[in-house]
Amino acid sequence: MDKNKIKKLEEISAQVEKEMADFDVLDILLDPENSDPIVLQDDQGKKITFEQVAVVPYDGKIYVVLKPVDKIQGVKEDEAIVFLCDETTKPTTLRPESDQEIAVKIFDEYYNLVEEANKQIENEEAYKKQQAEKKKKAKK
Repeated sequence: MDKNKIKKLEEISAQVEKEMADFDVLDILLDPENSDPIVLQDDQGKKITFEQVAVVPYDGKIYVVLKPVDKIQGVKEDEAIVFLCDETTKPTTLRPESDQEIAVKIFDEYYNLVEEANKQIENEEAYKKQQAEKKKKAKK
């Protein structure tokens, strides 16, 4: 490869590295418009793809529940993993939650959030139905 191509590749690599330094996974996790998979790298440098299930604030910290898309040894197909968003590092890093008790509490909180959201949807649907019935009666 000639020197100009090598120089250009080095410039591009430096630019990508600079952009990645500004990248923060928390921005992606908190973006309600984002539906792309989350790709993390393990200690050996292997990339693993996850589907985002939930972001759960708990005890002053932010946790994220991710379901592996790729096969992970010891993780069943229908299981998800709780990660702690470590905001003390820049950019934010995700660490698997090693405390089983906290992980269970995060899942419990997630289920509570889902239940609350479902109740809110049910209430909104009941309200809309009630309003439609009122309009229907008013037309008669």
